[in-house]
Amino acid sequence: MKAGFVALVGRPNAGKSTLLNRLVGQKVAIVSDKPQTTRNRIVGVRNRDSGQIVFIDTPGIHRPLHRMNVRMVDVAVQSISQADVVCAVADATEKVGGGDQYLAMLLGRATSPVVLALNKIDLVPKTALLPLLDQWSRLVKFEDLVPLSALTGENEDALDQAILRHLPEGEPLYPQDYLTDQPERFYVAEIIREKVLRHTREELPFTSAVLVDRFEEPDEKGLLRLFCTILVERESQKPIVIGRGGAMIKRIGTEAREELEAFFNARVYLDLRVKTSAGWREDPRLLDQIGVRDDE
Repeated sequence: MKAGFVALVGRPNAGKSTLLNRLVGQKVAIVSDKPQTTRNRIVGVRNRDSGQIVFIDTPGIHRPLHRMNVRMVDVAVQSISQADVVCAVADATEKVGGGDQYLAMLLGRATSPVVLALNKIDLVPKTALLPLLDQWSRLVKFEDLVPLSALTGENEDALDQAILRHLPEGEPLYPQDYLTDQPERFYVAEIIREKVLRHTREELPFTSAVLVDRFEEPDEKGLLRLFCTILVERESQKPIVIGRGGAMIKRIGTEAREELEAFFNARVYLDLRVKTSAGWREDPRLLDQIGVRDDE
């Protein structure tokens, strides 16, 4: 048997969270078309006949401009040195650029085997793959290079096999039915934030966060009550989230509630408020509260 930790690292929007959900077989990380969607370290467990792979999804590696982003990038960089295998996820639709050069430099410091997952191959001609793989192989000494699609699952098993080849021998680290280490409150906040990301525009995805103020266990009628606050940085952003006549906040709340009811298998009462908190991305206390922690 093989067992170990695999860090999913890469640039923003490379598809790491989509890949994690695909490999685990269930949604454990939110996804959106906005960069820097993942802010926290998220664990997802995949069990195979020949071993257990514990995937660690990490924030995209980018140039940090706020304390929050510094913490996000630190999580990703630290995971490179702590994992048994590093899986670099790259976007096949993007040209290799300066950000990838920086990522390659970090991967070059890894003491564990590094595997490349060239993602989104369903969006590019097959003839473009070999040149891309060649470019990446010139940047980093990869043990394996796997072109795949996290969206369709193409070559999913090939990535599994490549990772398992390099994992250490050992007994499973988690029970067979273990899926993720994320607490329920975190999942609630992330599902609401996913809906905010989906329906808002401009700079708001980067300047919003969700706090779970109260999480009440289901009552005798099976109703789960959740009271949450959507944080924005400026007063001018509140109307964007609330919408005309409250239409936007209602849409966000309805979509989040429906998904949460399916997840908890219970009826959900969801109370959403919008609050302005200037400079929250620089506030250590609030960053700790939303789970973007400083490990130093």
